[in-house]
Amino acid sequence: MKKVERLDDINIVSIIPARGGSKGIPQKNVKLLCGKPLISYVIEQALESHLIDRTIVSTDSKEIAEMARRYGAETPFIRPSNLAEDDTLDLPVFKHAIRWLEENQDYRADIIIHLRPTSPLVKVKHINEAIKKLIKDKNADSIRGVCAPSQNPFKMWKREGKYIKPLINYSKLKEPYNMPRQLLPDTYWQNANIDITRYNTIIKKNSMTGDNILPYIMNKKYSIDLDDMLDLKIAEMLLKGESNG
Repeated sequence: MKKVERLDDINIVSIIPARGGSKGIPQKNVKLLCGKPLISYVIEQALESHLIDRTIVSTDSKEIAEMARRYGAETPFIRPSNLAEDDTLDLPVFKHAIRWLEENQDYRADIIIHLRPTSPLVKVKHINEAIKKLIKDKNADSIRGVCAPSQNPFKMWKREGKYIKPLINYSKLKEPYNMPRQLLPDTYWQNANIDITRYNTIIKKNSMTGDNILPYIMNKKYSIDLDDMLDLKIAEMLLKGESNG
């Protein structure tokens, strides 16, 4: 375990969930991106943080576990197959990891960082800033990476029978869908790059976010979340642009 600069003497762990199955991008987590496996990008950024004392990959795949160890992450357990289905939620996966560390290694994670291999553009700078912002606000249950959305949800609709109705009912504005976007409230899209949660939020509140959620507002250029092969190509162009810039 590496030596780190402590904040208030708390245990901070990054957990990277990476199951073996993937439909949008086959073998997604070990797919090569600019010559490196996808999962390596978030591992490297987590390991670079002086605030994180452990970086753990939660996976059901021995291949992914081996790849994660090659890039410096820990894989102290193999995730049970029932926690690696297409529709498995994050909460049971993180509860399993947290409780396994407590029961098997006597390690209690006070702050848990959720990093996804599908967000290869996240930087250590973002991770550190988000950690410090959460710790500074004692009333916050979690902090979530967000960015400006491509389309304002106040201009979105839902289907009800043969008609459509506004997705958002907002009493302070009359017909917001007919207003210029500059006059609409600020809205944010959760970009899936960084989510940081307190131990009590997950274990006691039974939630990945809790009630008081801080925003960590990010530039859209870092906010890509890989779902399909097109996203992979876009990420490759952005990463090549970084290296050339």
